Amino acid sequence: MPFLISPVLTPGALARTPQPVLPTGDGLLLRPWRAEDASAVHAAFQDPALNQWHLRTCDSEEEAAGWIARWQTGWEGEREAQWAVADEAGGELVGRVALRQMLLGDGVAEVAYWTVARARGRGVAVRATITLSRWALEEIGFHRLELFHATANEASCRVAVKAGFATEGTKRSALLHPDGWHDMHFHARVNGD
Repeated sequence: MPFLISPVLTPGALARTPQPVLPTGDGLLLRPWRAEDASAVHAAFQDPALNQWHLRTCDSEEEAAGWIARWQTGWEGEREAQWAVADEAGGELVGRVALRQMLLGDGVAEVAYWTVARARGRGVAVRATITLSRWALEEIGFHRLELFHATANEASCRVAVKAGFATEGTKRSALLHPDGWHDMHFHARVNGD
């Protein structure tokens, strides 16, 4: 049975070109992950504040290297697109921003981010999320970007709102964290916002 509408994005919309480097214009770069980032990823996940809001830990540099390898193949398979967020001047890793659970035909993806402890309070997540969102919506042609965070994670909520993601509601008892079930705020930004 044929569809009545064409896909928003067709297969190959991302994979037909190399994953781009996206400058924020204010001192940060979103760049593809490199194998040599493994030690920095492992170090980032030793931070209790970061672990509070993530469902996984990173027990070794080897494990981090495995994550990076999967992140790299996510672009090629058009399942996800993960970027390291680095200081433009020195290249130091300050965070991560990603499009996850991409549905190209529907033009929808989920945005995720984290920052290393020493980079918090500098607007890193906001700047990276704005840059990624503009690229995804305006250059690639996604129609809708969604963002979820635990309602108790007030810092993540501030990032979402500052990055232009409207709050659409709360999913009750939606995600199990190590400390129990969390309600999740649901935000979105659509092409044209």
